[in-house]
Amino acid sequence: MRARIVAVGRIRDPFTAGQQHYLKMLRPHLPVEVVEVKRSDGLERRLEDSAWTIALDPGGRQMDSIEWGAWLDERRMAGRNIEFLIGGPEGLPSALVEGADERISLGRMTLAHQLARVVLLEQLFRAGKISAGERYHL
Repeated sequence: MRARIVAVGRIRDPFTAGQQHYLKMLRPHLPVEVVEVKRSDGLERRLEDSAWTIALDPGGRQMDSIEWGAWLDERRMAGRNIEFLIGGPEGLPSALVEGADERISLGRMTLAHQLARVVLLEQLFRAGKISAGERYHL
């Protein structure tokens, strides 16, 4: 299984270092590719038909780190690649949210879309460590 983050906009400092850090840390647990598109209307063209699509959405399911680990195990058992959709400042188009296989929330507070990438990567890193039975507190 591999994961992709399909996000609107280019990541910029100060978030670039955080994204690179977690992408490197994730390699042994879950290969993650980041795909950037200029605008929301470019998201759909970049999606893989066979992937499990997750819209990051404030109304989605909220999980703690242990639940993220169990969720990652479930996704691995399903044997499909996963794709996370992150909108830009305006959020995701409603058609993409409604058409996603799943909606996940990173919390009820509003996050900058670039920060949401780093938070998502950090949670995937913890989930990968938990799933592998390793300590996840750094």
